[in-house]
Amino acid sequence: MLSLNSLKPAAGSRKKSKKLGRWNASGKGTFCGRWMNGQNSRSGWGVPQWFEWGQTPLFRRMPKLKGFTNARFTKKYNVLNLSDLNVLIEKKVKLVDAATLLEHGMLRMKNAPVKVLWKWEISGAIDVKVAKVSATAVAAIEKAGGTVEQLELVEENTQD
Repeated sequence: MLSLNSLKPAAGSRKKSKKLGRWNASGKGTFCGRWMNGQNSRSGWGVPQWFEWGQTPLFRRMPKLKGFTNARFTKKYNVLNLSDLNVLIEKKVKLVDAATLLEHGMLRMKNAPVKVLWKWEISGAIDVKVAKVSATAVAAIEKAGGTVEQLELVEENTQD
């Protein structure tokens, strides 16, 4: 019958610790398994957890970093250049919006808004309906005879 006074740990689950520093016959003599001299060979001592062995420690490097951005709240965009829109002009596409770009496989992120940036010149007239457009891209599109419409971004409230 099982009772509190007859409880014992399972066989092999408890192991006696090796006695250190009892001369060489113990098997852990001379340096007791702690190397030779110095800070780490003493009992109860050692380097602090944050120590980086001579490399400039993290708390000293941090002020050198420029700023901080909380990645949780940054807005990610699908970035397109005007040179990418030239491909759609060659395919005779008249209206460029998120659905058209997704259809042609030009978006990396499915649910992110689209941002058009100026790079190169545009080869023909095209209508653009996206979330953001740079001022130089707007000038280049309108110079080529196209129109630009910026859509309202719906802000998601992540804090409840």
